[in-house]
Amino acid sequence: MSPEDELTDHKFYHADTEAQFEKAVPSTPQTRHPAYKLAFQDTDFLLREELRPVRFQLELLKAETLLDEAGVGSTLVMYGSARIPPPEAAEAALAQAEKLPEEEAVVVRSLVAKSKYYAEAHKLAKLVSEKSIIEDGKRQFVVCSGGGPSIMEAANKGASDAGAESIGLNIILPHEQAPNPYVTPYLSLNFHYFALRKMHFLLRARAVAVFPGGFGTFDEFFELLTLVQTGKMKPLPIILFGRDFWTRVIDFDALAEEGTISRRDLDLITWCETAEEAWAAIAGFYRIKG
Repeated sequence: MSPEDELTDHKFYHADTEAQFEKAVPSTPQTRHPAYKLAFQDTDFLLREELRPVRFQLELLKAETLLDEAGVGSTLVMYGSARIPPPEAAEAALAQAEKLPEEEAVVVRSLVAKSKYYAEAHKLAKLVSEKSIIEDGKRQFVVCSGGGPSIMEAANKGASDAGAESIGLNIILPHEQAPNPYVTPYLSLNFHYFALRKMHFLLRARAVAVFPGGFGTFDEFFELLTLVQTGKMKPLPIILFGRDFWTRVIDFDALAEEGTISRRDLDLITWCETAEEAWAAIAGFYRIKG
């Protein structure tokens, strides 16, 4: 070993090495007891109620570290329903609807009518991914979805079809949930806490496209509006697809008329129906040419 190595080499063993040492200790009543486990390898300890702040920190740090190591500079976040079928499944869904009670059939037809937004989400993700914008050595406008089906799948599929990587921020739920197959595996992240997941959606966001959706989409969309409206987050393009849907389920004008928001708060929203319109709005906001 050279003198330089002696000066720069770690004088303490790394944690992974210490973990291997623990495996080699003799089996005794003391070493078999959970109290003897190294704290960072003791899952039961890490899952205790008192350790919630540590779990918060781990969920924040793991995703941040992996995205930074992957060279992700900024993201295009895409929110939307987990129930809208892709266009290629529309015909089969309509045929199935004919066998359902009319009340249920109406819901299926309504979802099928929104399959155009699956197509636009796919097109937008593909269009933006093909731009391959690099700045400061990092990839910009990397597509980021919730990692699930429907609109989220369309986003990741669009990036994949462009030969680009994309992010999926998944969430553990009581019912079965798995990442869609188009998320880049090493960018498929999983969360226990909704709050930390939503934070990571916006930490690198430089534009957000919101498609028709349910409670989850509303939650993410209104939190974003609140952060920008209150000045906690700098302005960015907030693209809202589906004016007919959104103005039917939310009376934005009534909110302004009631005085609970300012009329100018509505200017935070950019209405779009096509991927081309959405990219034009994003490019115009950041003065991107081409």
